[in-house]
Amino acid sequence: MCGRFALTATPEEVAEFLDLLETEGFPARFNIAPTQPILVVIAGDRQQPGSNLPEREALLVRWGFTPSWVKDPRDFPLLINARAETAIGKASFKAAMRHRRILIPASGFYEWHRPPKESGEPSQAHWIRPKNGGIVAFAGLMETWSSADGSEVDTGAILTTRANARIADIHDRMPVVIKPQDFSRWLDCKTQEPRDVADLMVPASEDYFEAIAVSDKVNKVANTCADLQAPVSRPAATPKEPPADRQLSLF
Repeated sequence: MCGRFALTATPEEVAEFLDLLETEGFPARFNIAPTQPILVVIAGDRQQPGSNLPEREALLVRWGFTPSWVKDPRDFPLLINARAETAIGKASFKAAMRHRRILIPASGFYEWHRPPKESGEPSQAHWIRPKNGGIVAFAGLMETWSSADGSEVDTGAILTTRANARIADIHDRMPVVIKPQDFSRWLDCKTQEPRDVADLMVPASEDYFEAIAVSDKVNKVANTCADLQAPVSRPAATPKEPPADRQLSLF
């Protein structure tokens, strides 16, 4: 899954990478958590013939997908991720897969390696970022939920897929990464049906990301400083003593 990520690039860098029509200023964010607003990119209105202006638009949505048919979000689970393998047919996501595919810019994401309890090893947080730096675009889905009083909330989720071999040592899932050359095809919900973009929902190449062990300060939403991404040494596992009847004796 993907439960935390960061976007530390400048608005200008995001606009250039995603070819946005425009984007408002925003601060660097080192610990983006569920229910918070996240920046997403949608396919905008088509420009007049001959125009060289970008067509994509940026907006803020709540991270936590709420299908339009939900009556009360308080009675519905918080859907921060959608499984790429099942999203096309799942009731919660199939309409968004057809009509509201989005891109979610990020500088990287956090993931936790949680060993079996019997191993004696502690959990370890990792900051996972593109090896070459820069911005990555996660595949996402968007839905606008309307309340009984007519108010609306734009919501979103990150699509995940099975982890590649590099990330599988940490976790069995990872966000779907859309390459720049595929941005237009992913966002085109008018001519590209879900089955037409299914080939994009695959793990990133083995050498795309690097994983850096970081402190557990990222566990707390209140911690939002750059030092969350500072490398730490991985703690060694504490060896367990064998049962008394199997311990070696020197006498």
